Amino acid sequence: MKISECDILILPGLGGGSPGHWQFRWAERMANAAIVEQADWNEPELDDWVDTIDQACRLTTRRVVLVAHSVAVSAVAHAAQRLPDNVRGAFLVAPTDVELSPAIPPEVAPFRPIPRDPFPFPSMVVASTNDVYCSVDRAVEFATCWGSDFHLAGEAGHINLASGHGPWPEGLLMFTRLMQRLR
Repeated sequence: MKISECDILILPGLGGGSPGHWQFRWAERMANAAIVEQADWNEPELDDWVDTIDQACRLTTRRVVLVAHSVAVSAVAHAAQRLPDNVRGAFLVAPTDVELSPAIPPEVAPFRPIPRDPFPFPSMVVASTNDVYCSVDRAVEFATCWGSDFHLAGEAGHINLASGHGPWPEGLLMFTRLMQRLR
């Protein structure tokens, strides 16, 4: 599938991200991409986040590809089984291990436990070898359970602005690889 043939729904994590973050840059560069706005970025409620993602997918008449970062990856895992058929794929970057990581903030506790059911659409998990919020072993476990492709991004931290990932051209190449698999 070509990027221009679908709607790209971008799902930031806790705090909603910031200008300069790769997700915001992608939203600015892709005419068919939009940031999905959550009601509360700082004290998230799982049901609200899942409902907002589901509603955003249902409001589009085109095929949808999700681009989630951090705790939004967990929100996608919770939402996956109920999302409409127009969701054709998900690009899942730097999942947050809300179950085992000692570094997670208490605000993300509502996202426990992380569902392990296979997703009904293709997906790719991208993780880092030095992300304090998720070990490589756990990221591989999530990808395996969800039926996702897995890509190791090396020593990339949490793959956010703080770890030096503003434009993140390598991520765009990975995303393009996922898009080539989608129909």
